[in-house]
Parts: sequence; C-alpha cells; structure tokens
Amino acid sequence: NIAGETMRAILEGLQYPQTLLQAAIRRIKAEREVTYPRAAFIKACINRTVRYKNPTQKEELKMSLDESNTNVGYRLGRLFATLEKIQQESHPGINATIRDKFYSSASSSPVTVFGNLMRFKNHHLAKLENVGRRRNFERLIGEIVSAISDYPPHLKLDDQGRFAIGYYHQMQEFYTKKDKQGK
Repeated sequence: NIAGETMRAILEGLQYPQTLLQAAIRRIKAEREVTYPRAAFIKACINRTVRYKNPTQKEELKMSLDESNTNVGYRLGRLFATLEKIQQESHPGINATIRDKFYSSASSSPVTVFGNLMRFKNHHLAKLENVGRRRNFERLIGEIVSAISDYPPHLKLDDQGRFAIGYYHQMQEFYTKKDKQGK
C-alpha cells in the first residue's frame, strides 16, 4: 500500500506519505547515523510538503548549511552536531559520542537532553588546548542558540526531520571546512 501511495504522490505531485518520513527517522534513530540518502529523502519529504501547502515557496531546506534557517528543529540539529564535534575534539580516542547515547531523545524531546548536554559542553571546551578553536566553537554555539528561545518538550515529526537535516548539514560543514583548510 505504501508503494502505491508513494507512486501516486510522485505522479500527481502530492505530498509523500508521512509513513515514509516516519520510517526514515526511525532508521536514523535505530542506527544513530544520518546518511546522505536518508538526509536527501527527508529533505525531499519536507520540501514537497512545504511546496504542496504553498506552491509559491520552492523549498524550505537548502542543499547545504542554511545559517538563516530559524526553525527550532533545524537549529537543535545543528547544535547537537556542534556539541558532538566539541566532544570528539576534546576526547580524540573516544569510541561512543553523545550521538550514540542521546540522538534519539534529543531529536524527539529536546528539553530532557539539551540542558545536560550544554553543561557537558563546558567540560569538553575546557579540555580543548587550542584557545582559538574553543572561541570558534563558543561563537558558533552562540549563533545557533540565538534563534532558540526555549528547548521544546517535543518535536513534531517534520521538525524531527529538520533536526536530522540540521545535524547532517552542520557535520558536513565541519568536514568541508577541514578539507578546505588542508588544501
């Protein structure tokens, strides 16, 4: 039945079935990894829904990091990626990151997780030897958090998708900048 609904959505320009978005988000939570195909699929679902509801708006989610996107789900995804990157750099040999322990709850009920993660952040930042890198992370966190008034108790399904995209975009930005600096 889901295949038929999906084909109908493609042929008639309708929204993709919500069950497809649910399945993609469920796989990310189970495997704790936002892969390119999953991110692209979630982005397609969200953009198609936005375009269906408002035909004049082409897309909500861009191809790469959108620093002007103020959606709380997207911003929290970016913040989570930044906190994970800080942890990775402050503890280079660590096997399990905050993504392994907190991704699922951070993306669905942020209020229960982000208070503690922000406290851990201070400990991780203190371990960074490079003062410039520490300042860059603090500046990035300030920029991301500036559009978040409160941590919501729950994120709707679409916002969980935006969380995944924000996380993916921010992580890609970290590696893109690293590649550019290395050249």
